[in-house]
Amino acid sequence: MKEIAEFKSEGKRIRMNEVLQIIKSRRSIRNFTEQQIKEEDLRAILEAGQYAPSGIGNQPWHFIVVQNQELLGALSDASKQVAKNHKIEFFRKLADNKEFHAFHKAPTVVIIAGDEQTPCSPADCAAATQNILLAAEALGLGACWINYGLFVFDGEESVHYKKLLNIPAGFRPFYSVALGYRKGEVPKAAPRKENVINFI
Repeated sequence: MKEIAEFKSEGKRIRMNEVLQIIKSRRSIRNFTEQQIKEEDLRAILEAGQYAPSGIGNQPWHFIVVQNQELLGALSDASKQVAKNHKIEFFRKLADNKEFHAFHKAPTVVIIAGDEQTPCSPADCAAATQNILLAAEALGLGACWINYGLFVFDGEESVHYKKLLNIPAGFRPFYSVALGYRKGEVPKAAPRKENVINFI
């Protein structure tokens, strides 16, 4: 019995090491091939998003999958127009860059919208977004958490694009994730900041 218990404990440690490795190896990918991701991988990624924690178990998210490149280009252009008046200079410069595509021309983009009446909705949707990113890494896909492409929902065309994307009434797009197969080298991790932990 002791050997079985030790074997189970070791098995858990191996699985934990795999999870930690996925977390540490995940990178923001901004260069994708044109190849579309597999549907079974997409469904597994979306399911991972649905298994995120949420306040009082509300699960206030709604996922919109966009694979239409024309629509993604229109979202990018509309967001760049809004970003031209952004208070942050970096965003304004990107808006003036004709080559910049908010979603980096990824073959698939998942928009994570949340119920605006649920107090914890932004945090819950952020947890779902992180699950999506980690699931993509586990499946060998590239992914990038993107907010720039959603600036359009702060502008005059918000209602038009909400209708076009069939976003449920009372829901707001909070985050989006670009998904695809990596093109080129995987970037190195940025150095982790020090002195960010207190033990009491």
